Amino acid sequence: MMKLIDLKNIKFPTKKDEEFRKIDLSLLYGYEFKEKKDHVLDFDVLNNDALSSNNELYKINQNLDAKSYELNIVQNTDEPIVIIHKLNDDAVLNTSTLNIKVAKEIQASVIEVFVSNCQNSFYSVNRTFEVEQSANLNYFKYQDIKESNSLIINTIIDLKDKATIEHSNFELGDGVNVNIYETALNSEESNLNINGLVRLYNETKSSSIFNTYHNNKSSFSNINFKHSLHDHSRAVFEAKSIVNDGANFSKVLQNSNTILLSDDAVIFAKPHLEIHIDELEASHGATVGSLNQEQLLYLRARGISDTKAYEMLLSAFENEIYDNIKDDKIKEFITNFKRSDYV
Repeated sequence: MMKLIDLKNIKFPTKKDEEFRKIDLSLLYGYEFKEKKDHVLDFDVLNNDALSSNNELYKINQNLDAKSYELNIVQNTDEPIVIIHKLNDDAVLNTSTLNIKVAKEIQASVIEVFVSNCQNSFYSVNRTFEVEQSANLNYFKYQDIKESNSLIINTIIDLKDKATIEHSNFELGDGVNVNIYETALNSEESNLNINGLVRLYNETKSSSIFNTYHNNKSSFSNINFKHSLHDHSRAVFEAKSIVNDGANFSKVLQNSNTILLSDDAVIFAKPHLEIHIDELEASHGATVGSLNQEQLLYLRARGISDTKAYEMLLSAFENEIYDNIKDDKIKEFITNFKRSDYV
């Protein structure tokens, strides 16, 4: 038998750490998994060291993974590269580490899907993105794990001069989800866009943590998340963007919008800017509310049923994230996606 707490040389976060004050990680510390498995990927084995991280949860995989993998994209992708992760084994600690590299001036698209059909399993995932000069990566992540499972995805992003990543995250499942993003914008005119849709039901818990460092001039970051929370679900949005000396003329945006669809649903939203220069454009904000009652009445007055009016307004709220996806092939994948095809 193996407990995650038995891992050595890792300082696990606690509620004393500012970023994790609202996140319950007790399921990861105390649960006794029957075994540990490397989630095998059909990619090249990574020979060089992956990007380093200060995130202690990132070090789980560094200690446990027998292999790390690399997806090296050296030509434009006509169709998105699709990676499917399906967990089937109960009470197993699964890990995977993948470094995605996009060569200079390449236009690439990647779709990654996480689904489960098991009980009491934990999937620890490390992802690093290295996007070279003037390259563009459209990356779409779809998470739909079953209740009683846990998924932590640690993401490190490295963008070279004039490189862009369009990162979209759809969270539509149950269980416990933690997404941690660490980005250092060390190159000129590097562009980071992260859009997220978090739709939660039942007792689902989801946390999104962002640490973004602007270290060079004319860098751009935009973090935009929408949450629609039902039942007893709970979400955390923690975004910290630091603009250091030398990052003049940068643009920094943070936004979190939440619709609470139950009196018992909860959101903790904390956008945060730390700015050390004068020449920049920056904004942040967080809104929490319910569906607009006047709009509901307007639709009802025109013969639209309560259920249909509710669905129309909720779709309008969520569709902004869908509309922000630049790759039409990724939009097509989302439209045609059926969970039953994978589980």
